[in-house]
Amino acid sequence: MLSIMIVLSIALAIYLGYKTKINTGLFCIVFAYVIGCFVMGLKTKELIGFWPTSTMFVILSVSLFYNFAAINGTLEKLSGSLLYACRKFPGMLPYALFATAVILSVMGAAYFTVLAFLAPITMLICEESKMDKLTGAVAINCGALAGGNFPTAALGVIFRGLVDGAYEAAPELTAPDSFGMMMKIFGFAVLFSLILITLMRYGFKSNRNIGKGVEFKKPEAFNEKQKKTLTLMLVMMAVVLVFPLLKTIAPGVALFKTIGGKIDVGLVAIVFAVIALLMDLAPQKEAIARIPWNTILMIAGAGMLIAVAVKAGTIEALSNWIGSNVPTPLIPIAFSFVGAVMSFFSSTTGVVAPALFPLIPGLAAASGLNPVALFACTVLGAQSSAISPFSSGGSLILGSCGNEEERNTLFNRLLMTAVPISVICCTVYNFVVAMVL
Repeated sequence: MLSIMIVLSIALAIYLGYKTKINTGLFCIVFAYVIGCFVMGLKTKELIGFWPTSTMFVILSVSLFYNFAAINGTLEKLSGSLLYACRKFPGMLPYALFATAVILSVMGAAYFTVLAFLAPITMLICEESKMDKLTGAVAINCGALAGGNFPTAALGVIFRGLVDGAYEAAPELTAPDSFGMMMKIFGFAVLFSLILITLMRYGFKSNRNIGKGVEFKKPEAFNEKQKKTLTLMLVMMAVVLVFPLLKTIAPGVALFKTIGGKIDVGLVAIVFAVIALLMDLAPQKEAIARIPWNTILMIAGAGMLIAVAVKAGTIEALSNWIGSNVPTPLIPIAFSFVGAVMSFFSSTTGVVAPALFPLIPGLAAASGLNPVALFACTVLGAQSSAISPFSSGGSLILGSCGNEEERNTLFNRLLMTAVPISVICCTVYNFVVAMVL
């Protein structure tokens, strides 16, 4: 009965967040408090201890650093430069947009930041280049998501933290290397995105005349602040990548193991944020104001409610139910589809991953499935419906449309065309991924 109450509370929190436009995390905290303290008898300090401090710190610190690049125009100019490089191959514009979004995401720009910058540019490019707007929307959405799955990127960092947290709740099980796992998911996401974009690019008649009569303007050179910001971004990426990779490649070398174990992307990001402040690359007040507090609250609130579910045994019960009622070969597909349905209305990082990831360790151990396959199918499945107009990605793209008529048309196409094609393709793709892993 308690487990059913918690599952219903999670569903209700998602519904109320969507219906009222109030942060879902706030509803999750309320339900965690009521169920945890008044039904389960937890102490208030124990409940507050469920607040995911580590995950919150990483999101805060990484977004703080990359806000400098957003404020001083480095990200926007980087986008323009990459797109200009495609001027001789206008028919490849969807792939150029995708590559631009991937690179920006890999370099640490948050999903919302990438779409906020690229969506207006993409809608304009689509008009000037005679490219179907739905194709452009899918290209940048896929790029922002796929690139974000990189181990040191915004989404990758969150997923790694959630994976590690899921195994901390099941200490008897051996956890996979979250860094290596996210590298695989990143690769799978890029490949799926290219397949989906190709279907869009060559499947719509409206894309037959892409690039005809288009004039590509050469972007202005990076100014001094932007050059310094770009240098810091590259150095930070090197710092958080090199030693963990060396540790993985040569685990027997003590130096690599020691330094690699001390590298934390959140702490490194704070160091580079301080350097950026000392170099006066952007105003401190604005950089702090741009931290995605709404996302942090959503993820942290959902994390508290999921922690209550773990404490109550709900996660273990759900894992056992899926393991007993769903045929083993179809379990990855079940996670993919459930993730897609949940993400249609809510955030992948704030709701879907915190809800489903804790199920995976026990279920993988019981069924003999590779946990990496289940994590991959969950992430890809959830991201396959992120283009929904009810989700954050779709809403950002719709907000970039020039007028109400275009917005209404694109709304219907996102809902009735992009989402079904993406989810169906991803379900088939995930089945293949599960077989490979």
